[in-house]
Amino acid sequence: MNVLLLGSGGREHALAWALSASPLLTKLFCAPGNAGIADVAQCIPLDPGDQARIIQFCRDERIEFVVIGPEAPLVAGLGDALAEAGIRYFGPTKSAAQLEGSKGFTKDLCSAAGIPTAAYGRFREAEAARAYLADKSFPIVVKADGLAAGKGVIIAATREEAEAAIDACFSGTFGSAGAEVVIEEFLLGEEASFFALCDGVTALALATAQDHKRVGDGDTGPNTGGMGAYSPAPIITQDMNDRVMREIILPTVKEMAARGTPFKGVLFAGLMITDTGPKLIEYNVRFGDPETQVLMMRLKSDLLAALIATTDGVLSNFDLRWSDDAALTVVMAANGYPGTPQKGTEIKGLELAQAVPNVEIFHAGTRRDGARLIADGGRVLNVTGRGKTIAEARDAAYAAIAKIDWPGGFYRKDIGWRALQRDET
Repeated sequence: MNVLLLGSGGREHALAWALSASPLLTKLFCAPGNAGIADVAQCIPLDPGDQARIIQFCRDERIEFVVIGPEAPLVAGLGDALAEAGIRYFGPTKSAAQLEGSKGFTKDLCSAAGIPTAAYGRFREAEAARAYLADKSFPIVVKADGLAAGKGVIIAATREEAEAAIDACFSGTFGSAGAEVVIEEFLLGEEASFFALCDGVTALALATAQDHKRVGDGDTGPNTGGMGAYSPAPIITQDMNDRVMREIILPTVKEMAARGTPFKGVLFAGLMITDTGPKLIEYNVRFGDPETQVLMMRLKSDLLAALIATTDGVLSNFDLRWSDDAALTVVMAANGYPGTPQKGTEIKGLELAQAVPNVEIFHAGTRRDGARLIADGGRVLNVTGRGKTIAEARDAAYAAIAKIDWPGGFYRKDIGWRALQRDET
């Protein structure tokens, strides 16, 4: 079949890489794609937010299946538009995508379904939000309700910081995303990423993963979209995996179905593993970035077949096979990230890096200028290694990075440190 993948980041390159190996595939298109994706798919200059042009392209090219990578088109209802046009797609409807599009919606769903999460309040006015802080302990978490490109979450150490965050949300710092505010208790524990394919009734857990969100070594500095990831995540034992499915994922699937908005697609649960068990921090309704890069390195099953089974509602008859190997990805980012990244610098040595055994390099923000590879984003490359252990996967990734000549970029030197520390104790 002809397949269209939407998106342009490292997540989409990893998905394209896996989709391109499917025996079900006739031709893979990607819109808009990037310089790396162009090696495995035909890149098309289409905006994933332009629903009419996407539908017309699907008709022109006889696209039989669309995979929607980023969250914004899902929250905007692209899936509904495709369904109305008779085009099959992977991802939730607009109403189901509220799980990511509105943090307040998700918190209320957790309350209704008894899903463990942080205590919270929802507010449409700054005065009521500030009043809520009166008897609360700090730190506390202030979140813009809507999509804010990963920037709408503030961990406030003091009441003054919390009030400033509230004012920032309501003053328009995060655009329409801050029209409503969610205030949550601060959870102590270790974060982990959990993914499950859901067909509206059945949920199928994927392999476990953990990412590094902060920009600096030792998990210091500002939060980013993710500076690296690894799989499996040692903190998600089989017992913990079962608890997450039983206490968080399956109740969510059941509650969404009961509301008449069944969830089809991939549920990405951001978790805090606390002393009392897993708690949901937030939901995303698409694959994670950079977690997808390590998951695709370990997936042995046909990704396209799995996504189609999800869409067709037959996951109860489906299984996924995973390599016993570990995978680890290191994000190479442009200088200035996560602030204003320096774009336009040249990257050299990628051919040498790609020749390192057990390494795949996924492009996240690149473009071609003739024969030159140019940095064109904040997170630019995902250098991904595979090995029998996380230590072996790390060594492969960093061996490849050593061959890349890019003074305009930087990367963390300690990706995987939590997992490696566990192995040593």
